[in-house]
Amino acid sequence: MSENLYDVAIIGGGPAGLTAGLYTSRANLKTLLVERMIMGGQVMTTTKVENYPGFPGGIDGPDLMMRFQEHCQEFGLKVDYGEVENLVDEGAEKVLTVDGKKVRARAVIITTGAEPRKLDIPGEKEFTGRGVSYCATCDGAFFRNVPVAIVGGGDTAAEEALFLTRFASKVYLIHRRDKLRATSILQDRLAANEKIEILWNTTVERAEGDPSGLQAAQIRNVQSGEMRSLSLQGLFVAIGVVPKAHFLAEILKLDDEGYILTDAECRTSLPGVFAAGDVRKKILKQIATAVGDGAVAAIMAEKYLEDLES
Repeated sequence: MSENLYDVAIIGGGPAGLTAGLYTSRANLKTLLVERMIMGGQVMTTTKVENYPGFPGGIDGPDLMMRFQEHCQEFGLKVDYGEVENLVDEGAEKVLTVDGKKVRARAVIITTGAEPRKLDIPGEKEFTGRGVSYCATCDGAFFRNVPVAIVGGGDTAAEEALFLTRFASKVYLIHRRDKLRATSILQDRLAANEKIEILWNTTVERAEGDPSGLQAAQIRNVQSGEMRSLSLQGLFVAIGVVPKAHFLAEILKLDDEGYILTDAECRTSLPGVFAAGDVRKKILKQIATAVGDGAVAAIMAEKYLEDLES
């Protein structure tokens, strides 16, 4: 095999990608994992993971992902950093363009995950990094003793609201409906925290401020239509995610939301290309399911390579 040809190329270094890398490397397949930003994916922004088996009492996201990475590299997984710009099918080989350079592999596993969904309101882009954030665990400490708000109604919004109470003087949880999607235990914690106020049936219409940063948000009650200004210096957005598969739209079948369509064995519409984790169309997106996907995709890639050789 050519020195520049890999058995497997993995795109993305979150739980699914690292698990796939563990399995393929352990199977003595020459594997390259390419990560665009930071190894560990979205879990790196999680303060505490409480629902991953084997860690009673929970474990910090970055600590968990460090263990994943160390375990993978124990079996010789090669890791590189860069952005995969496209994927070309040449039959027995797939060609990735990574920051303008070509990488060839006989099989590809896509584990690019998803990125935070934007509100798409006036002022959001202008104040991103100056009050608007998509990661409370990354930026919460910058908002000590000031009022902040978080938009959303799921587990992530609830967890981040609770986290922000460590720093902020007041935390508004803004939700467009009259009922949260967050689990019962998180809702109980929200109700018990005096710093948190939930603004029901409310949407954020505009982010406002001055050159120093965000100063307020214009919010609207969806039932009465009433608009008012909410004074705050931090606006955190937790309204879901968008799959990072746009660069594959011309070569793979995606659903209407942009998720990669696969079968139960993580096979995509293109032979030799597999998808795992949050970028794949599926019912549940958790660390545990990403790990399961990564293992399945790796085993199926190994089987694909065996069939290719025979």
